[in-house]
Amino acid sequence: MSAPGADARKVRGDAGDAAATHYLDARARKVSRGAERLVIREARRPRLTIKEDELFLCTDLLGEVPGRAVGELGLYYRDTRYLSRLELRFGGRPLALLAWTAERGYSAVWEYTNMEFRGGGGEIVPQSAIHVRRTCFLAGRLHERLRIRNYSDRAFNLPVEVSFGADYLDIFEVRAARRRHGRAMPPPVLHDRVLTFTYEGADGVRRATSIAFDRQPEAVEDGRVRFTIKLAPRSRSFLRFTVAAIASDTPAVGEEGSDRRLGAVGRAHQRWAAESTEIFTDNEQFTALLHRGQQDLAMLLVDTPWGRIPMAGVPWFAAPFGRAIALSGLQTLMLDQRIAVAGVRALTRLQAQESDAARAAEPGKIMHEMRRGELAALGRIPHTPSYFSIDATPLYLHLIAETVMWSGDLEFFELLREPILAALRWIDECGDRDGDGFIEYSTHVGDRQVHQGWRDAHEAIVHPDGTPADGPIALAEVQAYVYQAKRRLAQLFGQLGDVDRSEQLQAEAERLRRRFNEQFWMPDEQYVAMALDGRKRQVKTIVSTAGHCLYARILDDRLVPPVVQRLVSSDLFSGWGVRSMSGAERAYNPVSFYNGGVWPADTAIIAYGFKKLGFAQEANLLIGSMVETARFYNDLRLPELLCGFTRRSTSRPVAFPMASSPSATSAGAVFLMVQAMLGLFPAAEDNILYIHNPTLPKWLMDVRVRGLKIGRSTVSLRFYRQGNQTVLAVRDKQGPVRVVVVE
Repeated sequence: MSAPGADARKVRGDAGDAAATHYLDARARKVSRGAERLVIREARRPRLTIKEDELFLCTDLLGEVPGRAVGELGLYYRDTRYLSRLELRFGGRPLALLAWTAERGYSAVWEYTNMEFRGGGGEIVPQSAIHVRRTCFLAGRLHERLRIRNYSDRAFNLPVEVSFGADYLDIFEVRAARRRHGRAMPPPVLHDRVLTFTYEGADGVRRATSIAFDRQPEAVEDGRVRFTIKLAPRSRSFLRFTVAAIASDTPAVGEEGSDRRLGAVGRAHQRWAAESTEIFTDNEQFTALLHRGQQDLAMLLVDTPWGRIPMAGVPWFAAPFGRAIALSGLQTLMLDQRIAVAGVRALTRLQAQESDAARAAEPGKIMHEMRRGELAALGRIPHTPSYFSIDATPLYLHLIAETVMWSGDLEFFELLREPILAALRWIDECGDRDGDGFIEYSTHVGDRQVHQGWRDAHEAIVHPDGTPADGPIALAEVQAYVYQAKRRLAQLFGQLGDVDRSEQLQAEAERLRRRFNEQFWMPDEQYVAMALDGRKRQVKTIVSTAGHCLYARILDDRLVPPVVQRLVSSDLFSGWGVRSMSGAERAYNPVSFYNGGVWPADTAIIAYGFKKLGFAQEANLLIGSMVETARFYNDLRLPELLCGFTRRSTSRPVAFPMASSPSATSAGAVFLMVQAMLGLFPAAEDNILYIHNPTLPKWLMDVRVRGLKIGRSTVSLRFYRQGNQTVLAVRDKQGPVRVVVVE
């Protein structure tokens, strides 16, 4: 049996390099040289993020959004920043932070005390006399409540000022630290107890930020709202306000009370968790990591007509990405099949039906990225949606096949027959540009190659001497995804009685495997070339995605051991995970997205590939490195990626300055790692769950899985160590599923 193969993430450019997402001239419909950049604008500062549905808030750890011209902090809705300033002052001074938490994902709590300041009556308010508990949560809008308590025996008149700002920048402008000219906005208006900012977009959409207070402000000036809070000795008072992001092209949010909305959001999260597989372990840190991953997935899910699908990551990628949707679905099948099913439906609905060169759309191709901000509406970026992804289409097919392997729902598969065949036609025709049996891409912006794989930065696909590879480029991992998808689909078509198509796909997969091993294997390196360039030369740079080829089982058995050995060697394995590029390469840079950074999703794929091929201890080595990495991050949240510095040289992992956090594929990676350790391989259409060589690492003695869904059945399992052996016990079984242990 085999299991989900996948790529590793979303589109992105290396630090300071042009990304694969491009501004378009809406009239000429021609890709311009003004490529969007991911820019490091200032020293990295810790960030706190909460999100619910399509609304998310990023603040500093004080809970504030300083009113500066740079930085990603703010309140966002549909790719637009609706709040670019949120600052709280008592007596003109900031509060002193005592503690904060954002464990639930959709809410945050801060505890503050005061610095010494002069009260409204001229009295001195001594430091630490006032305690402020600030609670905020997202439920249709931002809800804020300040509980202000006086611990002194004196009465105070507290001058409280809350400053707001709204710049309505598109997320691409925030990312590129670039503003358009001529964006005049009227000053905010106070009516009754509501302060409103407005912006008339060039796309014809009127956007507004509406801030409603529970008491009448005493004064408003340039977005600074002033109150005087009168506190008797040993008393408390409250200040409440809500912030609504309003767009004329979307439905307005209702006016339900804050407590009712908070309760509804909390219950929805609890229901989702209760309907998912429960996993408990004797290692508290690992159990907390699993819980964090599940909460982050819930946080990133967004309601769509096709179900709840994950956004790729916050803040930069809070949008649907084909690669991330497919990968997240593959990673979480043991946790909750609904993510995969909704992902399949969404990607099917957005599958290209016609050609559009400006968006790289071709019939049957699966979308890459979809945006709904002002720049997308104006046609200045192509993501409406865009299709700049060579791997989303085979990953989509693989996701369908794996979902059916878990669900046993052949009717679901049959209903998708036409989209599946369209995707296969794209692979064989548009994807294979020169008829050599490999799928490749060749897109340029001026004289620069635009890469369409996971590694999409300009300098990510390079020869060992640092020379950029020219297209058309055939990436190794993408061929592996195609092989895995065709092999799996052949099996399912056979079960439906379509023998001719089954045999055809199986023959195509086998032919691809043979050609791949002939042309991508580097005998001198005993490793897989990262790609073939336009002249069919091997791009011999050593990178991590050879592990994806193990995952898809495209390599001949005799070639597997040296690849495994290289992936755990010191030039690729940092101790915190697998580097995206070998540290021995000329192009290596540990502070780089794809030329040395460590991606949890990438490492998890490699670990699962190890386990599938019988290298359980090596798999556990990688899994242990990820668990250790999480220990150093707030709430045990694995980031999108981290720097590739060697563990021997740093006592803790080095955070990557532009990483999204939370990230859907990093959250999902945790469950793929569990699946690897336990060796879970479903065949729901046969009512069988294969358990292949379950191997718990030394730091884990007991794992209990409750309510695991296999087809029409559920099963509860316990894995525990006895000496060096891992023992399986079936605790409960509902339905016809059989549990079969395979050595």
